[in-house]
Amino acid sequence: MTQFLLAWEFSEETEKSKMKIYGFVVIMVAVAFAFAPAKSNAQGHYAVKLTSPVAGQVLYAGQQIMVEWKHRLPNIPLAGCESELWLSLDGGRTFTWNAFLAPTSTSLLWTVPNTPTNSAVLDIRFGCDLHYPESYAPQPASMFTIAKTQ
Repeated sequence: MTQFLLAWEFSEETEKSKMKIYGFVVIMVAVAFAFAPAKSNAQGHYAVKLTSPVAGQVLYAGQQIMVEWKHRLPNIPLAGCESELWLSLDGGRTFTWNAFLAPTSTSLLWTVPNTPTNSAVLDIRFGCDLHYPESYAPQPASMFTIAKTQ
């Protein structure tokens, strides 16, 4: 009977140790997530301003134009980062993907799609796998028109 009690006490102590370790791991993970946004913010923010096309400009389906922008990238290593060009045909309510770009890109030769609209908006996004969140940057102040080819 004494052996059974000792085994049971040892087992109970082992379970308590496991629970303490588990609790410690959970706390450390929570602390890491709590400080992650502060670290990301301390490295600067992504900002972008579209310079072409400009507000009110009329583009024609099939036309090739140089889409251009100025941006400020966060002060982080750019390995694993990318920019993306997204197009909205409804004034910025929904977007469809258009192109992947290098994170330092500031222009793209773009073929205007055959999707007529009076409310086209571009979004130039930036993000890095695992160390900088996908940052959206729609440009509704630069709404333009896509017209059928003349």
